[in-house]
This record gives sequence, C-alpha cells and structure tokens, in this order.
Amino acid sequence: MIKLEIVTPERRVFDEMVDSVTVPTETGEVGILPNHAPLISALKSGILSYSNRGTSDKMVVSGGFVEVNTDKVSVLTDVAEKADEIDVEAAKAERDAAQKVLGSAFSGTEDEFEAEKARLERAEARLMLAAGGR
Repeated sequence: MIKLEIVTPERRVFDEMVDSVTVPTETGEVGILPNHAPLISALKSGILSYSNRGTSDKMVVSGGFVEVNTDKVSVLTDVAEKADEIDVEAAKAERDAAQKVLGSAFSGTEDEFEAEKARLERAEARLMLAAGGR
C-alpha cells in the first residue's frame, strides 16, 4: 500500500492508503506502486487515477507538482475535481472560449498563449472525466 495525499490551496481533497496511482506529468503519465523510486515532477492537466483493493477512482488535476517517496505520493495541485463535482456546461464554455482564442490570429505573448493552452487542456480533461472517459 502507498499513501496518497492530494491537496489544493483550498482543501485536502484526498488522504488515504491505495494500491497504485497514475498521474499526468509534463513528460507523460507515470504509474506509481509501493517502493517507487523518489520523484518530483510538474503536473499536466489530466486525469489522476488510483486503485484500492480492486476498485479504482479518478479525478481531474491541473497545475502543481507530484512528489513520490518510497511509500507516499503527495500531489499539490491548483485543481482537483471528481466527475460528480464538474460543471459540464462551464467546462464546455471554457473549452470553447480557449479554442476561439487559440484558433484566431493570436497576438498575445508566449506566456499568454501557454495560459490559454493550459486552460484548454484543463477543460478537455474535465469534459473527458465527466463523460466517464480516461
């Protein structure tokens, strides 16, 4: 078993023992089992999943970092939402607005472009989870 902690600036979202964790990092998805090598990585907007005794659950995470020690995974993230917490209409509006900005002749800075791209990725991850996807 491995301890999984998920914390946002507003609250402790999750703090339990689990069998495994998969997190979306900037370099791809990372599967974590007990006795995993130490790791620190930036998170990418996507779906975090964990399993415990044959059942699994998922949530959207966006922004932040994951730190892995031998038997502990700490996820410090800006956003962590389960499927039933997602406002689908708001996520669609967010996706559409980001697509509109990115699809036009973008005249902003590189940082503004990256912020819009992250907004689009977060909205798409929220919609995917709300639809029951992976």
